[in-house]
Amino acid sequence: MSEPLRELPIFPLSTVLFPGGLLPLRIFEQRYLEMIKVCLRDNVEFGVCLIDRGTEVGSALPFNVGCTAAVVSWDMPHLGMFQLMTQGRAAFRIVEQWTQPDGLLRARVASEPEPLPPTLPSEFQPLCGLLETLMERLGPEHFPTPHRLTDASWVSYRLSEVVAVNNLEKQALLELRDPIVRLERLQALLALEE
Repeated sequence: MSEPLRELPIFPLSTVLFPGGLLPLRIFEQRYLEMIKVCLRDNVEFGVCLIDRGTEVGSALPFNVGCTAAVVSWDMPHLGMFQLMTQGRAAFRIVEQWTQPDGLLRARVASEPEPLPPTLPSEFQPLCGLLETLMERLGPEHFPTPHRLTDASWVSYRLSEVVAVNNLEKQALLELRDPIVRLERLQALLALEE
């Protein structure tokens, strides 16, 4: 039985957020300041989607698949600006969207669940080794704990975040619902880069 649709404010960005990933944000546009105030007050998530057409400042049309984001810490260095650390929670698909009078995009979304995360198969151990190297180089602040290096979903999402490919390829990785297929795609992408 499928989960019921839920309504989310949508934040179109020039980046792809993955479940479990960290995304720092600086919020200063009025419509997004109001959105974040509601999210903080009511302890609710918002949706992050890669921009398909348009720009971050102004009107943007998002891709249909995005990721919910929860605010994990925030600061207001001065009036009219939030500095946030957000974390991706779960993928979703936009079923219907509309724009409020203040310009904020809202949508009814359906969850895009993955199968239960399988243990990382042995043929992907080299990818896990690469991820461990990148974690050492980039630092722990880029990789939320706990580190789940035996979890195929966690490894595939963390690699998807840091691999040097364009946002359209990252969007395609987000849209894959099977972590093994995602790992196979990453393996193919990394082989092209060698």
